Amino acid sequence: MSSAPESGARRPHTGRRRNEEARQAILDAALRLTAAAAGPSAGGGDGGAVSIDAIAREARVGKQTIYRWWPSKSAVLLDALASVAEQQIPPSPARGSLHADLAAFLADTFRAARREPTCSVLHSLLREAAQDPHASELLRLHTAARRAELRALLAGHTSPQAPGVDLDLLVDQAYGFFWYRFLLGHAPLDDAAAEQLARSLAAAATANLSACEPA
Repeated sequence: MSSAPESGARRPHTGRRRNEEARQAILDAALRLTAAAAGPSAGGGDGGAVSIDAIAREARVGKQTIYRWWPSKSAVLLDALASVAEQQIPPSPARGSLHADLAAFLADTFRAARREPTCSVLHSLLREAAQDPHASELLRLHTAARRAELRALLAGHTSPQAPGVDLDLLVDQAYGFFWYRFLLGHAPLDDAAAEQLARSLAAAATANLSACEPA
């Protein structure tokens, strides 16, 4: 686990105005500590060992500074996760076909989830969400953005007049696949899995559309 500089000097007090340097230091500290707590294997440690006190020490800020900007540790981790996701999951470019666009979107999602510190932070958040309704709601809101992006991708390739296409069900199938493999680790979340899932979802959407077309 990394530690704060030996000087131990705290960053300047910033009142209620967010100081971007301090904010980024807090997010970086939360990511480092959570990844370190997970141990050598992703998700292998006890993310609960990372406390607000520990994050404050690592970031060299007062604990009250963190609580001024975030209501809980889960909120800090989700903000940190969002900042990493912006770098690790770029908007999937349109490739032309539904299958190609799905494969690109899913491959980006799976790769990001395998990387550190994202992997460790996700495991930590899931543990907290299982015990804390507030953390569960924060995680639901965070994942809703990616679900909405996938739904928009699907909607761009399907007709709103096709009653046989249930976009929400397709999104559930995609993320059900993702979370099941992420949590249990019984099979890889790799590019081959993304390609296989994309093919299955595209086939389901195409089959439903074909069934709705007049003979």
